[in-house]
Amino acid sequence: MRKLLWLLFKIFYRYEIYGRKNFPESGAGLICSNHQSHLDPMLVGTTCTKRMNFLGKKDLFRVPLLGPLIRFLDAIPIDREGILSISGIKETLTRLRRGELVLMFPEGTRTPDGTLQQILPGISALARRSRAPIVPVGVSGAFRAWPKSRKFPVPGPKIRVVIGRPIPFDEFSALDDDGLISLLQQRMEAVFHAAENKTAVSDVI
Repeated sequence: MRKLLWLLFKIFYRYEIYGRKNFPESGAGLICSNHQSHLDPMLVGTTCTKRMNFLGKKDLFRVPLLGPLIRFLDAIPIDREGILSISGIKETLTRLRRGELVLMFPEGTRTPDGTLQQILPGISALARRSRAPIVPVGVSGAFRAWPKSRKFPVPGPKIRVVIGRPIPFDEFSALDDDGLISLLQQRMEAVFHAAENKTAVSDVI
C-alpha cells in the first residue's frame, strides 16, 4: 500500500519527501505532523518503511469499510478534537514501548486555513511517559488538494513532506509542559515553513 500510495501521490501531486534519515533507526518515535487534510496519515505513512501506527477519531472507526481498513493499518481511536481517552493513551504507550512509531497530529483537528494551528497539551504526557524522541513533520500542499471545506480531493497542487531532526528525551525532560509545547511548536513551525519553502529544507533536516 505504501508503494501504491507513493506512486499515486507522485503522479497527481508531484510528491516530494525530505529528511527520511531523521526517523529513528531503531526503537520508538513519536511522530508529530501538522494536519492539513484527510490525506495526511497516508502522506506521512509513505515516508517510512518502519511500522507506523496513527491516531484516528473514533467516528472513523464506525464508517463501513473505512473502519476495518484503518484498524488493519494500526490506527488507535481517539475522542473528538484529538483528545486521547484512557484506553487510547494506554494503547499508544504500549506501541511506543514495543519500539514502534506513532503518528499524531498535535493540533487536534485539520487546519481551517492551511496554517499551523496551536498545539494542544495532550502530547506532553505521552512524550514524558514513553521517553520516545519526538520527530516533527511538516506537510505542505495537502490543504490545497483537500481542504476541510471540500468533500473530495482534487489533483494538481504540489505536496511536500519534510521530516525534521528529532527532539531526544534528554532535550525536553527538564522542561515543564508549557516549555515542551513551546519547543515543539517552534520545531513544527520550522519544518512546516521548510515544506512550504523548499529553500529552507536544509535548515531543518
